[in-house]
Amino acid sequence: MSTTLSLLLASLLASPSMTPAQADDPGADAPPKKVVFVAGPQSHGYGAHEHRAGCLLLAEALERGMPGFEAEVVSGGWPEDESVFEGADAVVIYSDGADGHPAIPHREKLSAMMNDGVGLVCLHFAVEVPAGQPGNDFLNWLGGYFELGWSVNPHWTAEFATLPEHPITRGVTPFAINDEWYYHMRFRPDMAGVTPILTALPPESTLSRPDGDRSGNPAVRAAVSRGEPQHVSWAFERPDGGRGFGFTGGHVHWNWGDDNFRTVVLNAIVWASGADVPPNGVPSPTPTQAQLEANQDEPKPGA
Repeated sequence: MSTTLSLLLASLLASPSMTPAQADDPGADAPPKKVVFVAGPQSHGYGAHEHRAGCLLLAEALERGMPGFEAEVVSGGWPEDESVFEGADAVVIYSDGADGHPAIPHREKLSAMMNDGVGLVCLHFAVEVPAGQPGNDFLNWLGGYFELGWSVNPHWTAEFATLPEHPITRGVTPFAINDEWYYHMRFRPDMAGVTPILTALPPESTLSRPDGDRSGNPAVRAAVSRGEPQHVSWAFERPDGGRGFGFTGGHVHWNWGDDNFRTVVLNAIVWASGADVPPNGVPSPTPTQAQLEANQDEPKPGA
């Protein structure tokens, strides 16, 4: 089912309008860009893995903060009518991954878009695909992915004390936030074409679980013991054109209310589309509690 932004609930549209002074007309003279959000179906409980609600928040903020951008949100997974991708400059996938990743059965279409230079952004569980062909595709399209038996998925407070100089970090200041930050990702050899964006030092407490597909393994334990910084978000420039961005946070829906967290992803979407990120980042008002509660897949507990 395709959901356009015109169908956003009134609560989303009721947020304060972005004034010219706030936006400073970022990208006003830039050519129009189209971004398609693929929001996966219902997954976890209330407030977690809120794919549709998260995509709607991001898409609405993108259109309001970047004149000339058109955002289309497809709910419930991969669209039945793939014509929605016509003219897309970037595709954002926010869905469950692993064996059920929407990229796997639709590899041919996605591969064709990547070959055409379309940007790819994958959020949270959508960075996980099986090793083999899907993993190799993600190394080529995204620069890295969550690999079973290598990567881990603990909940922890990541402290991003320093940020690289990159268009994606414009308007972002050092911050710390709790989420299910996957780390020890599988990246391209020698990090070729990959630029770490958010990097932190996970404590050994993040490996308190026994070894398992997503909980721990000898390699990640050794890396944490050595104090190796872990990249939980990265940008990738594909050698044949096109850009990718992986972001392992996004389990906790309420984190979209954090200005730094949200701005990183909005900037990345703009960057992946091939557009210029405004000098101070993509402007967006902090969502209200009502906006964060809107469009979730399950009713609010006790409501």
